[in-house]
Amino acid sequence: MRQRIPLPTTVLTTVLAATALATLPGCGGPPPLRGAPAASASASASGSIRAPQDFSRQVDVGGGRRLWLSCKGSGSPTVVLESGLHDSSDTWSLTDTRPPVPKSPAVFPGVAAFARVCTYDRPGTIRYANPPALTTRSTPQTGTRSLAAMAADLDRVLTAAHVPGPYLLVGHSFGGMITRLYAQRHPEMTAGLVFVDAFGTNMKPYFGAQWPAYVRLLNNPGTRFDADPGFEKGDIDGAVGAVRAAKPLPKVPMAVLSKTEPFAAPAGTPKVLLAPLERAWPAVQQGLVELGEQSPHLLATGSDHYVQLHDPDLTISAIRLIAGRIRAGR
Repeated sequence: MRQRIPLPTTVLTTVLAATALATLPGCGGPPPLRGAPAASASASASGSIRAPQDFSRQVDVGGGRRLWLSCKGSGSPTVVLESGLHDSSDTWSLTDTRPPVPKSPAVFPGVAAFARVCTYDRPGTIRYANPPALTTRSTPQTGTRSLAAMAADLDRVLTAAHVPGPYLLVGHSFGGMITRLYAQRHPEMTAGLVFVDAFGTNMKPYFGAQWPAYVRLLNNPGTRFDADPGFEKGDIDGAVGAVRAAKPLPKVPMAVLSKTEPFAAPAGTPKVLLAPLERAWPAVQQGLVELGEQSPHLLATGSDHYVQLHDPDLTISAIRLIAGRIRAGR
């Protein structure tokens, strides 16, 4: 099994899915990424019914704060894409496929072909620019953020922008924890869930005494942004506790996508942390499958943690499947 060269953006936020993409010393630069086309500001009409407008803009969420939100396409249910720890919304608009995976649109424009889809930048997340930079599109926040605060921001931006629900929530990595808590707290606004190689609540026992070191690595993955007070850091233990303490997930259609390749990690990452991570991951994914009834478990063969980048076609297909089940159940 070969290991992918990680995309240069952050470093391993490997599971908490720590979602920052690793920068390997001497890797010779990033692999080419294909960006999604810019969203159109025009709206189309069909008879007397006007399609929703595509937009990318800052949304006032109160308290002097703004969050950058982008929405595209039409059709229900509205799909909401949630990135992992440290990642901006850019991961949904890029691809990094390798043969034999065919060229495919990125997830954001791919889903927009059959549904309304939205994604946003959490504060302190990394833009996939050259060079990488922290997003300036959302109002910066300092300090360690709770999962409750992240889920509340998701609710605020969708509410303030009048994005129609209920939503099909798609969470990558730690983003799966955010969508999970949102669904537990807002069951009436949750139509379905797709977990993309997402983090779970059952990892700590696999690490034993190494768990605190792993949590430190997730929040300080070795990027040049680690010391920036605006760099996103999460309360990992608090997040697990919040999900366990919340009400059960609503009974909605779900799907789980999981990697098959090892986590892409920078040279020098302690094996004492990587080994328990790889041991834990199958149990983490199985735990997500068991959250629903008859939830498909799709394996992205040949993909590492960033399934939406390496296998966007499979990711889009999973979202389409759950969207179809939601429509059929109405």
